[in-house]
Amino acid sequence: MQKIAIVTGAGTGVGRAAALALMKDGFAVVLAGRRKEPLEAVAKEGAPARSLVAPTDVSDPAQIRALFAKTKETFGRLDVLFNNAGMGAPPVPLEDLDLAKWQQVVDTNLTACFVATQEAFKIMKAQTPRGGRIINNGSISAHAPRPFSAAYTSTKHAITGLTKCTALDGRAYDIACGQIDIGNAATPMTDRMVEGDGVLQPNGQKMIEPRMPAEDVGRAVSYMAGLPLDSNVLFMTVMATKMPFVGRG
Repeated sequence: MQKIAIVTGAGTGVGRAAALALMKDGFAVVLAGRRKEPLEAVAKEGAPARSLVAPTDVSDPAQIRALFAKTKETFGRLDVLFNNAGMGAPPVPLEDLDLAKWQQVVDTNLTACFVATQEAFKIMKAQTPRGGRIINNGSISAHAPRPFSAAYTSTKHAITGLTKCTALDGRAYDIACGQIDIGNAATPMTDRMVEGDGVLQPNGQKMIEPRMPAEDVGRAVSYMAGLPLDSNVLFMTVMATKMPFVGRG
């Protein structure tokens, strides 16, 4: 039976890598993201016959619901949701962060994942065979902050709570949920880590930080997605080996 996955933020970065890995492993993938052109490029590179381009702004709950309705209408079921889309805020002192920017990050990184999870539950608990899997993009920031990252770090810590609640509440319906925490994947979002003097460290200095290929994350997501529903990776950390995270770097 053809397995169906939704990937949000699928046009670039980790979402693109995960979507391509899933298609390579035989999934039909619904590619969700704000811009149509990058999604179409991913579909063309992956498996056009096994992909559906679905432009979606996840900060709008109505568009999220339309995404799941379109998926159900097209494929009749949903096996995997990768809640990947996210954004950060400008690296400014906590007291200077604009409240509207805070709310935008919360809407995109946290509320959107909650709404998508609700919609996935509705499909997964009612379909035959019943159940499915939800994978949340947590980030290293679900464990430890960077300087001037209150909005992003707060939402990623919250994603950990959502992951645990989803894993618990999904048991009754054969819905598994796990979280992948990613450190320094080479994507446009992390280009600043290797530009100029690099990024600010907790000791006040700046440094260039090592990165890893986004394709390595894609393979990890596909591994989690491909497990039978009686097995689950609750948390996985995939990181650049030499990035300053472990220890007192």
